[in-house]
Order: sequence, then C-alpha cells, then structure tokens
Amino acid sequence: MTNHKPDDLPEEAVKIMEEAELGGRKPTGGSRWLILGLAVGWSLFQVWATYLGTLDSFFFRAMHLAFAFALVFLVYPFGKRSRRDRVPWLDWVLGMVAVLSALYVVLEYPAFIDLRGGVANRVDVWVGSVTILMLMLAAWRALGPAMPLIAMAFMLYALSGPQGSLGFTLPGALGELHGGYQWRALISQLFMNTSDSIWGTPIGVSATTVFVFVLFGALLDRSGAGEWFTNLAFSLLGGVRGGPAKASIVASALNGIVSGSSVSNVVTGGNFTIAAMKRAGYPPEKAGAVEVASSSNGQLMPPVMGAAAFLMADFLQVPYTSLILMAVIPALLAYSTLLVVADLEAVKLGLKGLPRSELPSFSQTFRTGFHYLIPLGYLIWALVIAQLSPERAALNTIAVMVVVMLAQELFRAIWSGRGAVQGLRSFGRMLIDGLATGARNMVGIAIAVGVAGIIIGMVLITNLGSGLTDLLQAVSGGNLLIALFMAQLISLILGMGLPTTANYVVMASLVVPVIVRIASNDAGANLDAVYGTVTFGGQEVSVLRIVAHMFAFYFGIMADSTPPVALAAYAAAAIAKADPFKTGVQGFVYELRTALLAYMVFFNPALLLIGIAGFGEGAWVVATAFIGLGAFSGATMGYLNGPASWPMRIVLLMAALLLLPSDHLYDLIGLGLMMMVLVWQHFANMRRT
Repeated sequence: MTNHKPDDLPEEAVKIMEEAELGGRKPTGGSRWLILGLAVGWSLFQVWATYLGTLDSFFFRAMHLAFAFALVFLVYPFGKRSRRDRVPWLDWVLGMVAVLSALYVVLEYPAFIDLRGGVANRVDVWVGSVTILMLMLAAWRALGPAMPLIAMAFMLYALSGPQGSLGFTLPGALGELHGGYQWRALISQLFMNTSDSIWGTPIGVSATTVFVFVLFGALLDRSGAGEWFTNLAFSLLGGVRGGPAKASIVASALNGIVSGSSVSNVVTGGNFTIAAMKRAGYPPEKAGAVEVASSSNGQLMPPVMGAAAFLMADFLQVPYTSLILMAVIPALLAYSTLLVVADLEAVKLGLKGLPRSELPSFSQTFRTGFHYLIPLGYLIWALVIAQLSPERAALNTIAVMVVVMLAQELFRAIWSGRGAVQGLRSFGRMLIDGLATGARNMVGIAIAVGVAGIIIGMVLITNLGSGLTDLLQAVSGGNLLIALFMAQLISLILGMGLPTTANYVVMASLVVPVIVRIASNDAGANLDAVYGTVTFGGQEVSVLRIVAHMFAFYFGIMADSTPPVALAAYAAAAIAKADPFKTGVQGFVYELRTALLAYMVFFNPALLLIGIAGFGEGAWVVATAFIGLGAFSGATMGYLNGPASWPMRIVLLMAALLLLPSDHLYDLIGLGLMMMVLVWQHFANMRRT
C-alpha cells in the first residue's frame, strides 16, 4: 500500500478540510512564518503551563484566548471573497485589537477581584465590550454565523426588561423571567469573573485539558499513525465480503482515537478507502456515505473522544476516566452495527472483497508501525490504571510520543543510509508541523467555548432555562418521548450551523436540564428515582443527568453529518466524485442507528456499565442491544437475511423498539419478533429460488 500524501487528494476535499480545521488561508512571506511561530508558540505555552500546573486560572484562560484571537484573524478569512494568499490590513487590525483586549485581562485580572470586586469600571466596560465584539467576529469566521447569532440573541434578551438597557420588555412568559440588566452589569458578569462567563468552565476545560489531547492527536497523526491504522485495517478485512467498507470502518474507529474531527477523519483515510470501496463495486454515493458514517462516529471512541466529552465530564463533575469507561460499550455497539450495515450492503450489491494480492501483509504492516501502540498504551494505562488527571496523562503521553517520533525518524534515516543528521532534521520538521497543526486545530474549539461561556451565563442569569422547560413541557404535554424527540430535532437543526462541541454545549445548557426535569417530575415514572445515583470519588451523581448528557452528545455527533449542511459528506463526495446531497442522505441513513443508540443509552443505563450486577447481566444487556440495533439497521436498509418487504420492516422496527429499554419481557418479545422475520425471510427466499 502506498503512502497517500495530501497532494494525492482532490483539491475540493483538501479545501473543505483546511477551511473547516485549519482556516484555509495560506499567506506567503513573513505572514506565513508569523502564523507558524504563533501556532508553535501556543503549543509550547500550553505544554509549559500544563506542566507547571500552578498558573492562575484567569491568566491561563486569557492567554489561551489571546493566542486563539491572534490566529483566527490571520488564518480564517471572512467570507468566500476574502483573500487566501495574504492577510488583508483590516484583519491585521482586528487581530491586534482582539489580542490586546485579551491581554488586558492578563494584566488586570488581580484588580478585577481585589480592587473592583467584580464590578466593571468605565475602562473595563469599553475593553469588555470590544472583547465580546471580537469574540463574535472570530466565531463568525471560525464557526459560521449560527453560534454568535445565538449568543447575541441571548445577550439582547438579558438587556430587555423593565430595568434593562434596551428599555423594552418582551411580551408573554419570556418577559416575566427576569427584570433586565444594564450593559455594565452584563460586562461585569461576562468579562470579570471565571464563573458563567467568557472565562468560565468551557474555556477552562479547553485550556487545561482539551489542548494537550488535541496536540497529542496531531503529533500521532503527523508521525504516520493514521496511515498505519488504515493499512492495518485493510490487511485484516480487505479481502472479506464488503472488505473495503469494513476496513474503512475499523480504520475510522482507530483514527477516532487520534482525531475528534469527522471531516479530518474523512480526508485522512478516505482518499484510499473510498477508492477501494468503489473498486470493489460500491456506488460512489454509498462509498462516500460509509466513510462519513464511520468518521462521524470517531468521537465516540475512547480514550480521546473530542472536546465535547471533556466538557461533559466537567458539567457532570465525573472523572474523565469514568466517562471513557462508560462510553466503551456504546462505542463498540456503534461500530459493530455499522459493520453489520456494511455487510448487509455488500450482500445486497453482491460484492466481494479485494484480491489478497492487492492487500498489504498483516505481519509486515504491523511490524512497520507497532511502535504507535506505545503512546496509546501508555495513555490508557495512565488514565485507567494509574488514575492520573487527564491533562497530566496527556502531557506525559506527549513526551512519550516525542521520544517515539525521534526514535522512528533516526531508525528510518540510519536504515535507509541517509544518516542520523537527516533523521534529526526529519524529526524536527515533523515535531514543528505537529505543534503547529495541534494549535491550529484548537482555534475553532477555543473560540467556540468562549462564546459558549456567554450563552451559559445568559441562560443562568435570565432564568431562560426555566422558561424553556415550561415551554417544552407544554408543547410535549409532559410526555418524555415527545420531549426527547423534540430535543433530537433541536440538536440536528443546531448541527446545521454548529460544530459538535458548540452543539453539545448549547444542548447541555438549554435542553438537557429540561429533559431531566420532565423525566424526574412529569413523565409518569420518576426516572431520577428509578435510575438513582452513582458515586464518583465520594460524590453522588444522578444517573438521569448522565444519560441525558449522553443523549445530547450522541445527537451532537450525528448532527455533524446530517444533510443539507454536512461538511463530512461534502468532503467524502469530493473524494468519491459523487453528489454531495445524495452522499449526505445515504450517510444519514447509515447514521440512524446512532439515533437509536442514544435512546437505548437513555432508557438503559446498564449500557454505560451502571448498575450491572454481574457478567451474565452485562452480556445479556449488550447482546440484546446489538440485536436491537441490527434489527433497526435491517428495517432502515430493507434487507436482513434477504430483501425485507414493508411489513417485514415494520416488524423489525417494532423488535428494535422493544429491545430499547431494560426490560426482560420486552426483550423476549423483541427477540421473538426478530426470529419471526428471519423465518419469514427464509421461506420468502425459498420461494424466490
């Protein structure tokens, strides 16, 4: 198998990835070197600050945003007409103003608390206003208009009311939730404290934890691990029925450990996997759709599950180690049932695997990259066995990764006769590239969590969450299933304009508390009492809150590949030379099992390894969930042990829904319906032959 470099990719796919992940602007000359220096400097600062571990949180978070500000206006153009080959003078001005506004916090943060008691003076109001404006402009560039518009709408709502700066009160229930705030009070809340503000929990998690994990993923990817994962998957599965699709799924699962980005996963492995699927007989749209579905699910894979998972751990006050252990079974179910989908598709299309002669040798492939397992193994050991904090575990793993990269490049250079000096040079270039890529991958996340802090602050001070609860309760009639379905629609709609991390934060702030309240009080059965609590480090956490956050997390991931706005589908379609909309729709069909998985986790916490009495019960829960997801996949695809008529599909859907909750009677009925369809199809197949 050959080494697929970025220039092997279709230009459109590369452009989509670069604009989504890296900004897309490629200036030359001094600007290029400045961007490189800022990116590398940000990574080195984060490593130093994490190693030190004693920086004041205000200082650390402000510096984190200052670096993001510096890069976002340099590398993210404003609009399609903005220049890509140079930085316009206006962007230089905006970047400098944004950085200075963040550095003001670095200089003044002690006075915010000690001298001014968290109340903004005139200078604070001006600088805070500029910072918020710059944050909105930065978010518009890096994330699109949806998130800044949502934040601005919440701010305008806070300024309404009889005591508000805007001087008017909204009609109805919304106007009764709060009395209104003056602009100075709003700035004091959003700009001058580390609670429910720009500098709140989301950006704190981004600065202390998310960055080092993203940096580790960038270094691992730059060392060649992504290509090795793909080669390894093809050496194992490429020759079986529908092998290229199955290898693509396994490769995406492995790459998901490294990268939390669906677009990046599509472009990294899709250049080879999509071509192999097409060569095996998959239509272009279906080849691209398999890559979209498998890459989107990459954020489900522990131990590195993307920025949203770290935020979830902080929202829930659950150790990240416990969270990744809870996520293992759902992640394995998601990928194993996607393998079932690929197998059903291969049978429907009459496809076989690739000839063994076209596939790499497993033993040879494994030998060329087994060293990539060293940092991954250390990370799992540090998190699960040694119980190190996530940021310390990631920092130590980065050190291990650097040593592995150095040894790899020295060995390759000496073995090929180029000499140790060339190996050191290659290592230096790889290290700098990894440091720069890690920082540039963090720009959008840092900006998103800054805006998320504004949204969270506005929701809390305006009692908007309570109002939304009343509204959703009235619309749903207190029915939990209707409330969950509405939450699902909200998440998918938000996903058209928000990345996964931002989508999850908005859902966690607005919708999750509503679901918890309805499930606790108004759903017929008090699920909070039924599920109970689970203890982490002596602290009890509501199981209902955990499953509600997981529900939002899964739909946030699914929204990333939902048409009509799905960057992963556009990237896959560009590689497959397929229609983007058809690719997105087919990917959505494949992704529907993730929707059922979200409901399964909500109604069956045992899938999160919560409340399982023993191995037998755990095996039963996992087996029935897998069969339920398989039945659902058969219903959505119209095929199981043969073509499924609409009556068969309805029965399969009923079986899947019965296997959704944790109830032995429902499980037995669901399994009986599944067996009935299999027998039904068996006789139907006999009649056809």
